[in-house]
Amino acid sequence: MTKVHVAVSPEIEARIEEFVEGVDARLSADEPTADVVQEVLSRIHGDGDVYDRWLSGASLSLVERVRLDTYHPANTLTKGETWAEKDEDRFRESKPLRWLWTGFDASPLADNDAVALPFRQMLATHLFAEAGDDLKLFRGIRFPYGHNIEIGDRTVIHENVLLDDRGALDIGDGVSIADDAALHSHSHDIVDQSDVSIYRTVVDDDVRIASGAMVAAGSRVGENAMVGAKAIVRGDVPAHHVAVGTPAESVKVKPGWQSVAEDPGRLADNRERRRIAYDLPSDTETVDEFGRDRNPPVGVASD
Repeated sequence: MTKVHVAVSPEIEARIEEFVEGVDARLSADEPTADVVQEVLSRIHGDGDVYDRWLSGASLSLVERVRLDTYHPANTLTKGETWAEKDEDRFRESKPLRWLWTGFDASPLADNDAVALPFRQMLATHLFAEAGDDLKLFRGIRFPYGHNIEIGDRTVIHENVLLDDRGALDIGDGVSIADDAALHSHSHDIVDQSDVSIYRTVVDDDVRIASGAMVAAGSRVGENAMVGAKAIVRGDVPAHHVAVGTPAESVKVKPGWQSVAEDPGRLADNRERRRIAYDLPSDTETVDEFGRDRNPPVGVASD
């Protein structure tokens, strides 16, 4: 891919650096993270004057107060917090940071890569289990938690990518994940949807995952492999292979790598090796949101 170097003026770059470093310093200090998030989101969404009036004790309209409430992560509900198997302590720490990520991406700053790329790089170092250097993390990346994601150096994740870290995601160095791809780390039983299995999903160094591809929970994409557009990977893509199709199969080895690669073919399914065991506390109160009858009919012969 041929690219050219582009940059904003030194004056603009200095202001951006001051902004990002200021937020970084506050997230690293003893100040409550959720309070920092509320103020930062208020200001980047143009409600700084409302926030200041609220601090001074001035009266606010109902909608102004609801906006300020929503900027504070303690006043929000997100999908991930309904999942019973999560690590509650880690979730309490990561939720404010994830809310800052989500709120930043909904702001006018999110499409200005001069601001957005360094901001997300900074935030990833606070939020992810591991965040490498020189990451390029574009708008619309979605994840339920963030604290179960490990990413190596120089990895690029493009727009509208789903990083499902209900289980765990290990993403290596120099990985490229194209627009609208999805990496999953959990699955549901085909009969009982409330029966959830979580896995570690692995993407090794120098992998390319093309637009709209899906990597199923517990799969592994080996070093220097490529997953084609719209492919659905259920299993392990060997190193240096190209996997395409639904379900994906290896159709060839990258040119020049044949001497160190396996033969193409169907993907080995080793997902059980990466299953993550968990136990729910005995006093957990679960919710059946569907209320389906999961009992098959009795005495009816099947074809």
